[in-house]
Amino acid sequence: MRLALGLQYDGAAFSGWQTQSNGNTVQDHLEEALRQFIGDPQVQEVKTITAGRTDTGVHALGQVVHFDTEVVRPENSWIKGVNSFLPKSVVVQWVKAVPETFDARYLAFERTYCYALYTGAHSAPLVQGKAGYLMLPNGKSLDIPAMQMASQCLIGEHDFSSFRSSECQSKTPVKTLYQVEIHSEGPWVYFVLKGNAFLHHMVRNLVGSLVLIGQGKESPEWLKTLLEAKNRQLAAPTFMADGLYLVRVGYPEHFEIPEPNLTASLLPSGLLKSLSR
Repeated sequence: MRLALGLQYDGAAFSGWQTQSNGNTVQDHLEEALRQFIGDPQVQEVKTITAGRTDTGVHALGQVVHFDTEVVRPENSWIKGVNSFLPKSVVVQWVKAVPETFDARYLAFERTYCYALYTGAHSAPLVQGKAGYLMLPNGKSLDIPAMQMASQCLIGEHDFSSFRSSECQSKTPVKTLYQVEIHSEGPWVYFVLKGNAFLHHMVRNLVGSLVLIGQGKESPEWLKTLLEAKNRQLAAPTFMADGLYLVRVGYPEHFEIPEPNLTASLLPSGLLKSLSR
């Protein structure tokens, strides 16, 4: 039997999603929690497949995972039982039986990310690890219209090599972005990107370049020049991981994958409307 589950986590304390020898990844903790909940000495390990392998410090509101098991239990039992073995910073939101043809990684046709950035003369300790930070003098703010204008060149299918990590394992740098939005609310700026798939560090590299435009250090036209150059050395440094959230993953409707609970986050209600389908 194949089960899919929806996961939320605060990535600050973990070494990313993918299993590592130190055992301190979200995948390591989830697989151990599943093994303990199953409680069968014959089951030595449970292998999970995920929609998005988030980096160290990156959070998830709508991560989707699947795994195979012979254990049959009510869905609520899976939720309560697995959560009882997980760290408090990781929560299973839902569990659902799916056909054997379902694959959390390869059947995902779109992914939505949000980057939350706090700007100001001083950092905000109460959101430490939950948001990126940019120091700006009192009375200064990012030029939102300039960043919005620049970002429009990203819509569509492009070679995003200029925003690709040197460690990226994707077979191709060509990806398609369906939506790029930039919202502001006081000292907060939110970058929303929806696409079919993303390269390693792609969102954080795009945010870093957009921030330079917002500061007036580069013109809006500079982003298109970067995109066409296909040269990572020309773009801005990779922005910090703290503010990046995997918001949701899209699948064909017939699988009836539940929507994530986006209200269980620090994101403002106005932004949640933009993140809704």
